[in-house]
Amino acid sequence: MNTGAPWPTLELDAAEARVQEIQTKLHRWASDDPHRRFCDLYNLVGDPAFLLVAWDRVRGNKGARTAGVDGQTAYYIQAVRGLEGFLAELRADLKARTFQPLPVRQRAIPKASGKVRYLGIATIRDRVVQASLKLVLEPIFEADFLPCSYGFRPDRRAHDAVAEVHHFTARSYEWIVEGDIKACFDEISHSALMDRVRMRVGDKRVLALVKAFLNAGILSEDGTLAETDAGTPQGSILSPLLSNVALSVLDEHIAQAPGGPGASQYERAKRRRQGLPNYRLIRYADDWCLAVSATKQHAEALREEIAGVLSTMGLRLSPDKTLITHIDEGLDFLAATRGRTARVSTLIGGPTMMTAA
Repeated sequence: MNTGAPWPTLELDAAEARVQEIQTKLHRWASDDPHRRFCDLYNLVGDPAFLLVAWDRVRGNKGARTAGVDGQTAYYIQAVRGLEGFLAELRADLKARTFQPLPVRQRAIPKASGKVRYLGIATIRDRVVQASLKLVLEPIFEADFLPCSYGFRPDRRAHDAVAEVHHFTARSYEWIVEGDIKACFDEISHSALMDRVRMRVGDKRVLALVKAFLNAGILSEDGTLAETDAGTPQGSILSPLLSNVALSVLDEHIAQAPGGPGASQYERAKRRRQGLPNYRLIRYADDWCLAVSATKQHAEALREEIAGVLSTMGLRLSPDKTLITHIDEGLDFLAATRGRTARVSTLIGGPTMMTAA
């Protein structure tokens, strides 16, 4: 394809500096005005610096050796097609708005339990655009994400989430709602998710691109093509960010609740005297727990309240796996164990990170 314009001479260091400068501005603008909707973002997705940095992120991931439905790997693109031509063609398609994502290739990954989880492997071409889109959107939504959220965020780890649980359970937060969202990444409502994205993004071209990735479809291992009218594929570069956008509905609900983190020390003490609960949420992607300072009955009522909040995003709690636990019985969260009596308190491991292939 003749793109009509040569790919500009651009070193990776210079590209990264430009991207970081723009990201810093986007984050600052979003932080300064919580109600601002960004209406001119699309050109950044196709900006040569953003595409080059996106390519570097995709190429550096171990998934770069795995092909999508078009059979092309990062090595093939660089060695056979030529990187400059590939990026120039991609940029031209974005500028002409002729870019369309291809279906993701489904791959079953065995779990230790004997079950399998399914990854959606996008083409390298689609991964680069997703990575560029993430570079643009992440600093905006990071301005809104709350401290209780730890998963798939810059400079935050599973260990930090576990340390937060230790902090609260070492105090008066004795009852724990151990949350389990049923098939979270498969069931997120596209319409509810897009409504939350629109709260910050007014650029219709960017919104159409996000929606196109959500609706790209899945090619199963037996060759069957399935539509995707809900969910966001595990393995997608955009999925961690989009899942946090969706699940921040829970973070915001707890943050604004009377017994949540916004309550002052005086207000918390007053609630205790009145027999009302105080609580804190700790969330790592779709793994979360609610530490409750009150009774088991209060924890059970909060579990039902949270179920209602999540239902607005098309999500359900697993009734068998969403448990109410007293801390003296021990707690397993993100493969770490916390208990006052029967178990040794350790910080170990964490969940398998979602592959941003």
